[in-house]
Amino acid sequence: MSSSAKKLLDEALTLPEADRRRLAEALLDSVPRRDAASTRRAWVQEARRRAEADQGESVDLDNAFADLRAQLRSSSSR
Repeated sequence: MSSSAKKLLDEALTLPEADRRRLAEALLDSVPRRDAASTRRAWVQEARRRAEADQGESVDLDNAFADLRAQLRSSSSR
Protein backbone atom coordinates (compact mmCIF):
# COMPACT_ATOMS: atom_id res chain seq x y z
CA MET A 1 0.00 0.00 0.00
CA SER A 2 1.37 3.39 -0.93
CA SER A 3 2.00 5.96 1.78
CA SER A 4 -0.82 8.15 0.48
CA ALA A 5 -3.23 5.19 0.57
CA LYS A 6 -2.07 4.32 4.09
CA LYS A 7 -2.63 7.92 5.19
CA LEU A 8 -6.09 7.90 3.62
CA LEU A 9 -6.91 4.61 5.34
CA ASP A 10 -5.78 5.94 8.71
CA GLU A 11 -8.00 8.99 8.23
CA ALA A 12 -10.95 6.90 7.03
CA LEU A 13 -10.73 4.69 10.11
CA THR A 14 -11.47 7.71 12.28
CA LEU A 15 -14.82 8.30 10.54
CA PRO A 16 -18.09 7.24 12.13
CA GLU A 17 -19.22 3.72 11.23
CA ALA A 18 -21.96 4.86 8.84
CA ASP A 19 -19.48 6.97 6.87
CA ARG A 20 -16.95 4.11 6.78
CA ARG A 21 -19.64 1.79 5.40
CA ARG A 22 -20.61 4.27 2.67
CA LEU A 23 -16.97 4.84 1.80
CA ALA A 24 -16.28 1.10 1.68
CA GLU A 25 -19.28 0.53 -0.59
CA ALA A 26 -18.18 3.34 -2.91
CA LEU A 27 -14.65 1.94 -3.07
CA LEU A 28 -15.90 -1.59 -3.79
CA ASP A 29 -18.22 -0.28 -6.49
CA SER A 30 -15.23 1.41 -8.15
CA VAL A 31 -13.35 -1.88 -8.58
CA PRO A 32 -14.28 -4.18 -11.48
CA ARG A 33 -15.84 -7.37 -10.16
CA ARG A 34 -14.82 -10.79 -11.37
CA ASP A 35 -17.63 -12.74 -12.90
CA ALA A 36 -18.85 -15.88 -11.14
CA ALA A 37 -17.26 -18.20 -13.70
CA SER A 38 -13.77 -16.75 -13.31
CA THR A 39 -14.12 -16.81 -9.52
CA ARG A 40 -15.15 -20.47 -9.67
CA ARG A 41 -12.20 -21.29 -11.95
CA ALA A 42 -9.83 -19.57 -9.54
CA TRP A 43 -11.20 -21.58 -6.60
CA VAL A 44 -10.98 -24.84 -8.55
CA GLN A 45 -7.36 -24.07 -9.42
CA GLU A 46 -6.61 -23.29 -5.77
CA ALA A 47 -8.30 -26.51 -4.62
CA ARG A 48 -6.24 -28.52 -7.11
CA ARG A 49 -3.05 -26.77 -6.01
CA ARG A 50 -3.79 -27.57 -2.38
CA ALA A 51 -4.70 -31.17 -3.17
CA GLU A 52 -1.44 -31.66 -5.08
CA ALA A 53 0.57 -30.04 -2.29
CA ASP A 54 -0.96 -32.27 0.40
CA GLN A 55 0.99 -35.49 0.42
CA GLY A 56 -0.54 -36.67 3.69
CA GLU A 57 -2.46 -39.86 4.05
CA SER A 58 -5.93 -40.47 5.38
CA VAL A 59 -6.25 -41.49 9.00
CA ASP A 60 -9.24 -43.16 10.59
CA LEU A 61 -10.97 -40.68 12.91
CA ASP A 62 -10.97 -43.06 15.89
CA ASN A 63 -7.24 -43.68 15.46
CA ALA A 64 -6.56 -39.96 15.12
CA PHE A 65 -8.40 -39.23 18.37
CA ALA A 66 -6.63 -42.09 20.14
CA ASP A 67 -3.25 -40.72 19.02
CA LEU A 68 -4.24 -37.23 20.11
CA ARG A 69 -5.36 -38.45 23.54
CA ALA A 70 -2.08 -40.32 23.97
CA GLN A 71 -0.10 -37.20 23.04
CA LEU A 72 -2.11 -35.10 25.47
CA ARG A 73 -1.60 -37.61 28.29
CA SER A 74 2.11 -37.71 27.52
CA SER A 75 2.47 -33.92 27.47
CA SER A 76 0.45 -33.41 30.67
CA SER A 77 2.61 -35.87 32.60
CA ARG A 78 5.77 -33.89 31.88
